[in-house]
Amino acid sequence: MIKVSNLSKSFSAVKALDGISFSVAKGEVLGFLGPNAAGKTTTMRILTTYLAADDGEVEIAGYNIKKEPIEVKRRLGYLPENAPLYCEMEVGDFLSFVAEVRGVSKSKIKEATDACGISNVYRRPIGELSRGFRQRVGLASVLLHDPEILILDEPTAGLDPIQIIEIRSLIKEIGKKKTIILSTHILPEAQSTCNRVIIINKGKIVGCGTPEELSSMIEKRDFYITIKGEKIQEKIERLSGAEKIEKLSGTGAEERYKISTSIDIVEELFHFAVRENLVLKELRSEEASLEDVFLSLTRSER
Repeated sequence: MIKVSNLSKSFSAVKALDGISFSVAKGEVLGFLGPNAAGKTTTMRILTTYLAADDGEVEIAGYNIKKEPIEVKRRLGYLPENAPLYCEMEVGDFLSFVAEVRGVSKSKIKEATDACGISNVYRRPIGELSRGFRQRVGLASVLLHDPEILILDEPTAGLDPIQIIEIRSLIKEIGKKKTIILSTHILPEAQSTCNRVIIINKGKIVGCGTPEELSSMIEKRDFYITIKGEKIQEKIERLSGAEKIEKLSGTGAEERYKISTSIDIVEELFHFAVRENLVLKELRSEEASLEDVFLSLTRSER
């Protein structure tokens, strides 16, 4: 559905995008992840034809954005970080206006309001709504012409935790029928909403894959153990394979530790407990998270 090849963009001496390439398959929810000023919004604006690239090619649903921008816009729904809304208008009047501008039948309004859960505020002025409901209205407005592809730039920015959960759930539901690019710097959002993630930093793609594939890039595991016995702290220092040992709780007969390592030491932990005459009451491992990957890839590029 989307194919980006060697995309570049500079603002004076600042290289916002440096030859990035990626593709998005039909029905995929792609997370575009990166710190502030990484190039996320610049990419979104180029894909939606609001901004011209210096170099590179982009195809949306088979149409070139330079040669056929109108056809591209017909197939896109774009929600920027701050949804462009007329706050003095009622929700229903605003959506009717957008439908008229788009040349869309007003029968589509009910479909969009139902999909976005805003039927109960249909006759309220937009300016009186919470930011979460305003985002819903903005999303409804870009769904009116039933686009094949949605591009959402920081859709949960500035929302409270409950509103964030609601918007994420809404995006996941819409993603069952449409192709979505979701720009964000919120890691849980990408992990819970997206099929695949691209990590961008300083205008370059530094990571790409499913959250699970990206997590496997870092050879780091944390083991949480609870041990019962005598002289535990003295004995734990003799554990081989551990890179870092951190005591979490307990004193004396039962203690809990976090052990960080780049190798699998499950078998060694069992042998260690037997050798040292200790009882291993808990053993839990935790692999590298998307946050670990994000920090590793973006810090190395700074």
